Amino acid sequence: MNKENMIAIPADPDDPEDFPVSVAGLERARIGRRFRILRHRLGLSQEEFARIYGIPASSLRQYEIGRYMPPPAVRAYLKVIEAEPEVVKRVIAS
Repeated sequence: MNKENMIAIPADPDDPEDFPVSVAGLERARIGRRFRILRHRLGLSQEEFARIYGIPASSLRQYEIGRYMPPPAVRAYLKVIEAEPEVVKRVIAS
């Protein structure tokens, strides 16, 4: 069984608009939240963050809403930006 088929949060049976959340969906949401929290901490819009750090804005939007899991290299890059945002910004700009 893969993570898309494993249910992390079952749907609320009393809420017709609710739906189950898979383990993979929960992981995507957590990564998206990390991007959003970092972006807010830096005081940047999605477009600004994307331009400064060289991530396509369309990809950033998809990551933040949890539609797609960023590839491993982007997840590693996120860790570097979280640790040293100004250093990364200077390196990318040069």
